[in-house]
Amino acid sequence: MTTLASPRRRWFRRFLVWSCLCGCFVVAAGYVWFATGLSRTEAGAAPRTDAIVVVTGGAQRIGDAVSLLNAERGRRLLISGVNEKTGREELAKLNPTAREALACCVDLDYRARNTIGNAIETRRWVRRHDFRSLLVVTSNYHMPRTLLELRHAMPEVRFVPHPVVTDQVDVAGWWRDWHTLRLLVPEYLKYLVAAARSKLETDPETSRLSVIIGGRKPISPKPSDQIGPEHEKRSRAATQARGA
Repeated sequence: MTTLASPRRRWFRRFLVWSCLCGCFVVAAGYVWFATGLSRTEAGAAPRTDAIVVVTGGAQRIGDAVSLLNAERGRRLLISGVNEKTGREELAKLNPTAREALACCVDLDYRARNTIGNAIETRRWVRRHDFRSLLVVTSNYHMPRTLLELRHAMPEVRFVPHPVVTDQVDVAGWWRDWHTLRLLVPEYLKYLVAAARSKLETDPETSRLSVIIGGRKPISPKPSDQIGPEHEKRSRAATQARGA
């Protein structure tokens, strides 16, 4: 009995070792494909779409999105994932050319907490305005996962990527720059998780895996009209009025 079991155990151990090696090779090869496929130069002239969405997370993203709006590359702009304490006035100070656009053609999303939340809130916005095409603005390294989440949420919408390239992230030297590796490797792993999740779940709004993976719901439970600095101003004004 022992004589027969030993060869089986050796075969099983070898199988596990080779499986692990093959798995590591596939993941490593996928990372090379992911890193080498990232945009290394600023996008050229963008085509005209129904609207524009920018995902927050980099200082240059909003500026580029506003420039596209001013160039009439879309009728409206959604800034998704805005910090609750950041209002239009603060955004206008950081982006002086956006002041006029912020007053007429820009919507702020305070509810999205991550990329899944960005896709959920963007879908609600798209359906509200009946848009059929979107120009997507985010950092070049974040673009693959953003497009994956958006296409999963809205397969009927046409998305045009407009990646933002900065000097701080040298994607051309992804294999030699430690800072770039620390940024791209986690992003690639998140992309793999998002790809797997999109195959298992059909709707991000009812996704249980997104809560398990992220540790919380992808969007804030607060209603959109009860979040952000404008709501705080209204609340203070109402409190002062009641006190008077």
